[in-house]
Amino acid sequence: MISLDFATVLAQWPMLLHGLWLTLLLTAFSAACGTVLGIGCAWTRIHGTRAPRLLVAAYVESVRNTPYIVQLFFIFFGLPAAGVRLPVELACVLSMTLNLGAYACEIIRAGLEATPRGQIEAAQSLALDRWQTFTRVVLPPSLARVWPALVSQVVIVMLGSSVCSQISAEELSYAANLIASRTYRSFEAYIVAAAAYFALAVLVREALNRIGARLIFGR
Repeated sequence: MISLDFATVLAQWPMLLHGLWLTLLLTAFSAACGTVLGIGCAWTRIHGTRAPRLLVAAYVESVRNTPYIVQLFFIFFGLPAAGVRLPVELACVLSMTLNLGAYACEIIRAGLEATPRGQIEAAQSLALDRWQTFTRVVLPPSLARVWPALVSQVVIVMLGSSVCSQISAEELSYAANLIASRTYRSFEAYIVAAAAYFALAVLVREALNRIGARLIFGR
């Protein structure tokens, strides 16, 4: 019969809390930067000239068709060979941003391409320039169409941040690994980590849905 001892694991709550906080910070920065990157790439794929379109297409396909851990290792272990050394946290944010940006590009592009032509013509008839048309008329309803998919992708990237423990980022999965090695309570440690990730995923999804509804779409 298995004897569970969660008290021993939960006694390490400062480490778990620190890991949870760092996971949230990594997700917040990468979600903001990745969404902006996705918007820029989506616009380029639709309205850009041939060279930028091909460059963005190459970036999107290379990220979407390679494992995230390879991308992380390339940034943290590969770039130093070219003379670029990044702190652990910055390497995590950069890799998560690039990963999210590629997926967000295709998600947002689908929303932009669904914009009715008459909506754009109405904006032009009001003498709005190209930037005003995009930011005020095209982008908000486009984001509203794809917001659930974009939020889900942010949650996936947040859960993928567990890989960052492989480069010694002290996020939640790093804390769980360390607690398991110290207490020899691996089963309990990973149950607690899984519960924390589940709660965090629900929290992030609800928060982003509220942010989208109230601040972006004005509902």
